[in-house]
Amino acid sequence: MLIKEKIGNLATLAVDGRSIDHLSLEWYECNKRILHKKTNNGRELSIKFLKEAQCLQQDDVLYADDEFVIAIEIIPCEVMVIKPGSMYEMAFVCYEIGNKHLPLFYEQEELLMPYEAPTYRMLQAAGFTPELKIKKLQNQLKTSVAAHAHAGGESLFSRIMKLTTSGND
Repeated sequence: MLIKEKIGNLATLAVDGRSIDHLSLEWYECNKRILHKKTNNGRELSIKFLKEAQCLQQDDVLYADDEFVIAIEIIPCEVMVIKPGSMYEMAFVCYEIGNKHLPLFYEQEELLMPYEAPTYRMLQAAGFTPELKIKKLQNQLKTSVAAHAHAGGESLFSRIMKLTTSGND
């Protein structure tokens, strides 16, 4: 099955008795443009987003018919959780994490990032007390420049993708 775009989210899509087949993704797979995976029920799935990555979120719907719906399930992982006590601490943590080009997530006044020992030790050495938890990493902060459109409505990235994928569907 080929998926070219997400079609909604379980929060707004009426399931109406259809079964839900989840596609389990690691946090870092949610921003991929091309993936080949199997759903939890064994359905083969190829994701090929022709435009910029769709930034898949928990419960995003990729497919729906009369019998079933395929929705995203983000797999929980070990994360470092930091709750900065002030704006200075927030700025310090964000600067240090950004300077290392590491992914950063925000949830309920807390900063979260995938666990890695060197960063964990660096945060401890800086006087923070990061907690280790098992959580789903969602709500990634946008820390880099994204491709964007100009007057024509298409981004340069979109135009390049059209040129390189025409006739290859």
